[in-house]
Amino acid sequence: MSLSNENIYDFEVQTITGEMTTLEEYKGKTLLIVNTASGCGLTPHYKGLQQLYSTYKDQGLVVLGFPCNQFAGQEPGTEAEIKDFCELNYQVSFPLFGKIDVKGENAHPLFRYLVENTPAPYHTGDIEWNFVKFLVDRHGHVIKQFSARTEPEALEGDIQQLLEK
Repeated sequence: MSLSNENIYDFEVQTITGEMTTLEEYKGKTLLIVNTASGCGLTPHYKGLQQLYSTYKDQGLVVLGFPCNQFAGQEPGTEAEIKDFCELNYQVSFPLFGKIDVKGENAHPLFRYLVENTPAPYHTGDIEWNFVKFLVDRHGHVIKQFSARTEPEALEGDIQQLLEK
């Protein structure tokens, strides 16, 4: 089943504070969408994600963090606990959303869309762990998928390229 006729901006998501919204407010922005976790060996990626956001937000980059507890139960907290953890430990100021599933039967439609619409050769397959990163251009097209272990800093060149377009 292809979700390619969907528009990334139409997906409903819940903010970290519980409000329902869509991604419409990010139209025209370059997006870096990431499934996150607070108790993972890769949790320090928050620091690099925040650095990218701080550096490029004024040029149109928005990092969107989606907490997920599907991988070894590494995000067991409530949304309030997750928000506090991210702000206290990593000074996260980019948008965070409510906890979701990112793979399997109950995967959020947004993440199914991201996986199914990442073009070859940049599609790395199903979401294998916390901190898989998807880069989306200003027009809502999924450009690349990066594996969980890809350090945020490694995305800088791709981000700069998209921001210049």
